[in-house]
Amino acid sequence: MVNLKESAEKHRIPVIDRMMELLTVLEQRPKGSTIRELVATARLPRTTVYRILNTLQSHEVVRRSASGVYTLGPRLLSLSSRVSVDNAGYDLAALALPHLQKLSEEIGESSRVSVLDSGAALVLVSVQGNREHALMVTPGQRLPIHAGAASKILLAHMPRPERELLLRSPLPSFTERTLTEPKKLTKELVRILRQGWAKDNGEFLPSVYAFGAPIVDSSGRCVGAVSAPFLAGAQPERMEKIRRLVIATAIAIGTSLPVKRRSTAVEARASD
Repeated sequence: MVNLKESAEKHRIPVIDRMMELLTVLEQRPKGSTIRELVATARLPRTTVYRILNTLQSHEVVRRSASGVYTLGPRLLSLSSRVSVDNAGYDLAALALPHLQKLSEEIGESSRVSVLDSGAALVLVSVQGNREHALMVTPGQRLPIHAGAASKILLAHMPRPERELLLRSPLPSFTERTLTEPKKLTKELVRILRQGWAKDNGEFLPSVYAFGAPIVDSSGRCVGAVSAPFLAGAQPERMEKIRRLVIATAIAIGTSLPVKRRSTAVEARASD
């Protein structure tokens, strides 16, 4: 009998595994790491780490500062912007970008589209706000699926079996407002589905609030979430404007998506 796990391991490429180990370390350290730190953390030979980093640097996947600190490079931003949603057949990032630009121009805050990716919320595309204290949003950033406006939108629309499985796992707390108790979180998700939008009251970062709304395609499926983060303390009328425009932007993006054709079998039944 074939052991699928052993078969999969047999056909792996060790140097790519090591490369991913280094990228994972850099992902967790936004300020970067030196070769010495990467060698110690990844437990790899220094020559191996150096050769991998040198190759990645030539492709702009990582970059090296004058002080010798390595950080993730700009090529990852362009790669992340091309991520498709379940092979939908369209470029969600490209379609969403002009709508996000309009949203950020109107509210002055940064805006983004996030998609579900391996149990996390992946920032697919973002636009920087023009207000003095507009928050920075980076494409390619992965955020917890249970904390934040966009994250809760994606979690609420996740297939029920997957959502229940995820809720059975321990959920980390990031602030005193993070919902980690399954019953309370489920109640929040039901409310989100009913009202059609979500609010983050400092669940991931204590001083950062946000509104989020689902992007729904022609089949009624949520393919992503629009959100706009802003600093706590905004006036109620300003928060209401952000909420209203985030919802309108999500609807506009959903409307701009290509209409999904019905399958041949469905078309055949319809013509009978």
